[in-house]
Amino acid sequence: MTDGVVVGRVARLARYPVKSLQGELVERATFGPRGLVGDRLLGIVDAESDYVLTAKRVPELLEASARTTATGIEVRLPGGDWLPAPSAAAGAAASEWLGRAVRVEPAPPDTSRNYSMTFNLDDETADVFDWHCPPGTFFDLADVHVLTTASLRAAAGRYPDGAWSADRFRPTILVEADGDDFVEDAWVGGRLRFGDAAEVAVDEPTIRCTMTTRAQGDLARDLDVLRTVNREHGGNLGLYCSMAASGDIAVGDDVRFLPT
Repeated sequence: MTDGVVVGRVARLARYPVKSLQGELVERATFGPRGLVGDRLLGIVDAESDYVLTAKRVPELLEASARTTATGIEVRLPGGDWLPAPSAAAGAAASEWLGRAVRVEPAPPDTSRNYSMTFNLDDETADVFDWHCPPGTFFDLADVHVLTTASLRAAAGRYPDGAWSADRFRPTILVEADGDDFVEDAWVGGRLRFGDAAEVAVDEPTIRCTMTTRAQGDLARDLDVLRTVNREHGGNLGLYCSMAASGDIAVGDDVRFLPT
C-alpha cells in the first residue's frame, strides 16, 4: 500500500514493561489493538490506596528498570539484581526500596487504576488531582504516543540550554522528520501508517506534565523544559494516538500521513 504522504521514518521504538520505570529500545515490535505488545503491562501499586504509582509523583521510579525476557518481565531496582515480575520477591524489594507497601502487578482487566498528579511546577503538593488509566491498561491516556525529532528541535530552539532527549518524553515511536517546527500539529485528526500495515489514528496532542522535568540517567532535573513547552506550545509536545490497524513496525520504516 503506497497511499498517503511520506512524512518521516521510524527512528526509535521504546517499550516500557512497567509503568514509569526505565524500559527498553527495540528494533522491531508488534502492535496490536492496544498498542505495542508488552508495553506497560505491569505497574507498582500502592497496597493501601490501590493507586498505581507514577514518576509524576514518585520520581524515584525512574531509577529502576524493566525488561522483557523469553520467560516474562524482569525488574531491577537501584543496587539490586533482576527479579521476575510480577512476583512476591519483586513486590517485597519494591516495598523496601520505596518505604511503603506496594505490589507489582498487571492492570485489572475491566476496571481502571487511578493515579495522582499535578501540573504545578512551583509546588508539587498543590493542585493534586486524580487521573484514571484506561480500563485494563496502565497507559496515561492513549494506546500509542508519537513524537517527532522536528518537534524536539523546535523546542530546543526555544530553550537551547535544555537537554531535549526523547528519554524525557518516553514516546512509543520517535519519528525522524525534516524541519525544526512542530510538524505533527498538522497530523491531528488524520492517520499515520508505519511500514505496510500498522496504522494509528491521531487523536490529540500530548499534554505534558512534571514528569518531563525529572532527573533520570544523565538527564538533570530541569523545570525549564516544561516551562518552555507551556510557554511556546500550549503545554503540548507529541501526539496521543489510538490503534487503527495492527501490524509490525521496525526502525527505519517509512511513516505516511493519511488525511481523513
